Amino acid sequence: MRIFLFYLLCCSTLFAQNNFPKDYFSPPLDIPMQLSGNFGELRPNHFHAGFDYKTQQREGLKVYASAEGYVSRIKISTFGNGKTIYITHPNGYTSVYAHLQKAVGRIQDFITATHYKEQAFEIEMYLKPGEIPIKKGDWIAISGNTGASEGPHLHFEIRDSKTEFIINPMLFGFDSGCRDTKKPTISGLYVYPLFSSTVNKSNRPIVLNYSLQKDGTYLSDKVLANGPIGFGITADDYDDVSFNKNGVYSVNSFLNGQLKFGYQFDTHSFDDMRYVNALIDYSKYKKTGQRVQKLFMKNKYGLTFITSDATKGQVIPTPNLDNVYRIEVADFFGNKTQITVPIQFDTTTAIIPQEPTVSSYFIKSTVDAVFEKENASVFFPAGTFYDDFELNFDVKNGILFLHDDSVPAHSNFTISLTDSTLSKELLEKTFIARIDRDQINYNTTYRKDSIFSAKVKILGKYKLVTDTLAPKVTIAKPMEGKWVNQDAIQIQISDSGSGIKTYNGFLNDRWVLFEYDNKTKTITHYFADDFLLNGANELKVIVTDAMGNSTTFETHFFRNLNTK
Repeated sequence: MRIFLFYLLCCSTLFAQNNFPKDYFSPPLDIPMQLSGNFGELRPNHFHAGFDYKTQQREGLKVYASAEGYVSRIKISTFGNGKTIYITHPNGYTSVYAHLQKAVGRIQDFITATHYKEQAFEIEMYLKPGEIPIKKGDWIAISGNTGASEGPHLHFEIRDSKTEFIINPMLFGFDSGCRDTKKPTISGLYVYPLFSSTVNKSNRPIVLNYSLQKDGTYLSDKVLANGPIGFGITADDYDDVSFNKNGVYSVNSFLNGQLKFGYQFDTHSFDDMRYVNALIDYSKYKKTGQRVQKLFMKNKYGLTFITSDATKGQVIPTPNLDNVYRIEVADFFGNKTQITVPIQFDTTTAIIPQEPTVSSYFIKSTVDAVFEKENASVFFPAGTFYDDFELNFDVKNGILFLHDDSVPAHSNFTISLTDSTLSKELLEKTFIARIDRDQINYNTTYRKDSIFSAKVKILGKYKLVTDTLAPKVTIAKPMEGKWVNQDAIQIQISDSGSGIKTYNGFLNDRWVLFEYDNKTKTITHYFADDFLLNGANELKVIVTDAMGNSTTFETHFFRNLNTK
């Protein structure tokens, strides 16, 4: 194990010191670099895959190609990265530009042609090297706020073209555009008693106080423990120019000078993404919104950039031996914050017991599990969860109570619900829904006779929901029978049941592109003379939900094309 750990440390060091081209890529914006999110930052269900460039709180900035190459992929999505352009470069890397308002020039012409060829807003295109060549500094797009973006910004990545591993842009010289003299901030230190251990007279996790020392490091209160324990921290980083907190670059813990557990955000893969839920104290995150980074594992999981010793980062105090535990948190620029924790073996009886569990079911994460009751069954494949836990499972009044979402699932599990009372017509309109407060969340559902099944990733309440209501369609600015000269038309579409599945717009019986904004539930068509008639025009929009319920909206208006 020591040899293996040494090998991992060497590999990490070599990667960090690899001669990535420092002047090959240029910034994608022509404004000073300010980041609202950095590489590896902890996000919901994933590690951040690049930089989030601030765009002065607005859309419309010019986005430039960071290096020569060719447009290798374009993806237009209503969620995720929104409108995204990928440029593959001859040096083996690919740069990614996301949440765009739109592309420009020949790239936008290609996108528009594909929209109409496929008659769809959401499209994905893979291009060959000779189709759209790009020079360094070419204007390729306009910055925006599309997809799951929570505000105007540009998301920028650098990937290895062959492996698809995402790489920290700082390694390519982007650190030269950012000044950072500030140490990371550790705002919370936690100790976890593991496997019925006791720590400071408690069988539950506790917060540790710590104080600043003269040498600039921190010293924690003493930990008195009996049995395996683990530590966790909340930590953020600040630079000198962005005025907001970002994620830290590296975290390492040591026991008596020997590395226990650590990670560094140089690179990660898409397979790593969901393991963020194993790295953090997920239950605490769901209850408080606070992400505590755990410096230990109960069961080993497959996060590729973690290094740990044989105990998986756990600390096991022994009698008559004082231990010194040290945590070091650093940013990319070498600014470092350190906390020292003294640890002693102790046999004092706990006065704060473990939280009681009332479940009669148990999940062992490494084996398959099946649970059945009344009209419900659930199948958990081995590896669905990171750790073993007591499962709350019940069925009442047709509702499946499947624990709660404080326990993260890494992969899909299968829920099956049966209702033999439904008519043939209603069987076609029924699906498995997750109930979150009063909100119905649709799941893709498969049916065999009266048995409904769905693959899901979230614990919680589930039930069968029948949806016979058609979507709602309303126009933002009525135009029925009017002469109009506006540049675009906006229509709001919504569905309270299974959700919108498709929408299609037709202008004078020809399919036209409507762009969907998931934030406002609005579809927008930008008028073009190619589809308009001089005088009377007919517009029709057909919106269908996941259960096949459909609404058709129709209107007519007049246009004078001779006034332009």
